[in-house]
Amino acid sequence: MKNIVWITVFICCFTNHIFGQITDEIQENTQQENQLTVKYKQVDTVDLNLYIYYPPNFNKREKYPAILFYFGGGWKWGSYKQFEPHAKYFADRGMIGILVDYRVKNNHKTTPFDAVKDAKSSIRFIRGNAKELNINKRKIVAAGGSAGGHLAAAAGNIIGLEEEGEDISISSIPDALVLFNPVFDNGPEGYGYDRIGERYKEISPIHNIRRGAPPTIVFLGTADVLIPVETALAYKNKMEDVGSRCDLFLYKDQKHGFFKFEEEFYKKTLYETDIFLVSLGYLKGEPTFTIEKE
Repeated sequence: MKNIVWITVFICCFTNHIFGQITDEIQENTQQENQLTVKYKQVDTVDLNLYIYYPPNFNKREKYPAILFYFGGGWKWGSYKQFEPHAKYFADRGMIGILVDYRVKNNHKTTPFDAVKDAKSSIRFIRGNAKELNINKRKIVAAGGSAGGHLAAAAGNIIGLEEEGEDISISSIPDALVLFNPVFDNGPEGYGYDRIGERYKEISPIHNIRRGAPPTIVFLGTADVLIPVETALAYKNKMEDVGSRCDLFLYKDQKHGFFKFEEEFYKKTLYETDIFLVSLGYLKGEPTFTIEKE
């Protein structure tokens, strides 16, 4: 991996070393435009980017909590734009919202193991460049749906699968997790075993929960045919057994992907995520919208 970062502020380009300074000029443009595109990793000829949204009232003298979103698609396909509404919402609420692009099978001929390495690299990059990006390195949230939820959970629980050549003294472990119908279990009875096989214990979040696991919120539909409710309950129990918080929200008769933008449960899950982050001290005040309580 080349230790080069390029940053695009809409039509303006600047280049810096990975742990170098991001100039005041970039920060000023960020304040005006509220968006950056940053290359966090290069693998051969493949550039992997972060799409960063800053709060409207961004102040370069402050440090902000950050939330990274990983898209779903079975580690085979998908678009980083899946969680764009979520990232923009939390930027408006006072966080730094980040969309993560990572390698998938259809585009890059890669495996779920490569995707986990990318997820960890993105968190390490954010933490390593926290000062330059105005991020509070102790308040980094990993979030995602389906396979993207798996990446977030894997980053939070799995020791290993770090990209070779990176500075592992910088932690790739997020401080909190937000999981939308995530792939918890890669074992023989879980999802993805056909691609992962006997190495599942290296990559399966439910098989790697340990003391100190990040506080987590989980959203799942009871009609999800890919992620059984029993698996989510087992995950919650294991988290609580090691003394970690795990809030589980089950939505009756909802199927896989029920949380997507413009659907009823987009707002419901967004609302509960906001409340969760307030409880951790990452946000202040109330969500900017209300929902009807059932």
